[in-house]
Amino acid sequence: MSSITIPASNQQREHIRSFNIIRDLSKVADLIELCFYNTMDNDGIRYIQQMRRASQDRGFLQRAAATFETASMPLAGYVWEEQDEIVGNASLVPFRKDGRRIYLVANIAVHPDYRRRGIAHALTERAMMHARVRKANSIWLHVRDDNSGAIDLYKQLGFVERFRRTTWQADKERSLSEVDSEYEIMKRHSRFWPQQRLWLEQAYPDAMSWYREPNWQILAPGIWNWMYRIFVDFNLLQWAICRKNQLLAVASWFPGHTPNDPVWVASPLDVDQQALTALLQHLRWNIPYRRDLYIDYPADLAGAAFLAAGFNFLRTLIWMQAPGATS
Repeated sequence: MSSITIPASNQQREHIRSFNIIRDLSKVADLIELCFYNTMDNDGIRYIQQMRRASQDRGFLQRAAATFETASMPLAGYVWEEQDEIVGNASLVPFRKDGRRIYLVANIAVHPDYRRRGIAHALTERAMMHARVRKANSIWLHVRDDNSGAIDLYKQLGFVERFRRTTWQADKERSLSEVDSEYEIMKRHSRFWPQQRLWLEQAYPDAMSWYREPNWQILAPGIWNWMYRIFVDFNLLQWAICRKNQLLAVASWFPGHTPNDPVWVASPLDVDQQALTALLQHLRWNIPYRRDLYIDYPADLAGAAFLAAGFNFLRTLIWMQAPGATS
């Protein structure tokens, strides 16, 4: 990621062109891997592999080129060329939520040999213009909290920090301890749902729901949800932890379509750390087969509990938002 904060000149802008998925996808995958390999997790590695496989599928490329505005993967954006080589990239991912059009600017990458020339600034600015021309309600991006140069750049372009989220990854090799006997762990009871929902909405705010949040109604009790899960073979496991009949936290898990599955934690922001540790240990013991589990949670909250439950710190991302055309 480039740390330059100087706007690009008109002459530099001549190097920018639209991303062409048919001829650029493989080269952009190479550039992203080069720029972010040292901080890339398993999801990132799989993402690069997926891009390379897609670049070899001519039928997919032709379909994707015609439908990029409705796809939920980077199929549009801008690249920076020097002597016919792609040395910079900014992808655009469109989302829709409750009638709102939202764009995520992603994969902002500049080859190490071409940094400090304003390329990242120019590409991000161009991507923002693209979103606004298409009547975006808002524009988002995320950046690692230790990338101060990029953070300053995005602030200059009008992005404002909205959230800090930390990802915790389960350590499958780490042994788990026994649950403390002072707590009672049980299957989530229907009477816990109102409090569980309130805690979920605090930990996973609505302003981010366009990106990666399930419909909480999936977790709700009731005969219709139960019948739906039976009909679609949807495996949902939820446990609650209490002390003296007081609900302390709820953890929910259901398998996704990728090897990594989220665990949704519902608890007060000042959660009893020992209770949350015991609940997560219980969840990991009782999931029917080994999974790559992760937790996305507000930064600086419950970290001791996640570590004690066998989750390793992966990264903290700052989510930033800029006005769209209709703000």
